[in-house]
Order: sequence, then C-alpha cells, then structure tokens
Amino acid sequence: MKLSTVRFGEIDIDENRIFDFVLPIIGFDNLKKFIIIEPNKDTLFKWLQSVEDPALAFPIISVAVLNFDYTIDLPDNVVEALKITNVESILVMNITSIPQDDPKGTTINLLAPLIFNIDNQTAGQVVLSGSGYDISYPMFKKQ
Repeated sequence: MKLSTVRFGEIDIDENRIFDFVLPIIGFDNLKKFIIIEPNKDTLFKWLQSVEDPALAFPIISVAVLNFDYTIDLPDNVVEALKITNVESILVMNITSIPQDDPKGTTINLLAPLIFNIDNQTAGQVVLSGSGYDISYPMFKKQ
C-alpha cells in the first residue's frame, strides 16, 4: 500500500504492520491507525506515523536500548484491551520531544508509554498513574 506523508513523502507500507490504537494517543482520540517507520537503521529513533493524517508523525524510542531503569506494570484493563497473552508480544516505545535548535535537550515521555501488541497489531498509550515517572525526562545528562 502507498502512504502519502508530509515528513517522508510517499512510502510503501505493509498493511499487516499497521497498528490499531484501541487505547488512543492522548489528544489524538480520532486517530486510530499508525505504523512504525524506521528511516535509518543506524539511529535509535523511529517514527510513529499516522496512516489517517499525513502530517502527524511522532519521534519514538525504546528506552530499553538506553539502559534506563524503567519498569512498567500494565493495569488489567490495558492487558485486556490489547489482548496481551504473553510478555514476549509486547513492544514498549516512548514518545520523544526533540527541540529543533537543541537536540541535546531531547526529552522522553516516561509517564505515558506506547504499548504495542505485535501478535495482533493493537496498541495504546497508557498513563502510568502513581509511577513517579516524568513526562519530560531528559535523554542526555547536562554537563
């Protein structure tokens, strides 16, 4: 399938890799279909591109590759909504904010991760209430 995007132009995507956000991204309740794009194999960042809105793409990252101490406990309603049956089927990604004029000021939203069930292509954003995680955790230490 061809997907026209603002950021990446027209790209070929596999329809089987489109995630259905049954738990919507906060502030984007009307958008349900997203795909993960990895434009460069040498970067830690990927993009979560809306299939329904060509202008919307979020930079995302897996904090697992950064060796952060980050543990999440998914509420039962999330496990049910995403139909998670085993932990191996879960992919956890976090939205980042990358200031155009200061990439070293990049922050990661640890409070509301994106949870993907790769077995059934469902996903959702989950707010980890009471976790103590920050919505704007600095990716780089200040020198």
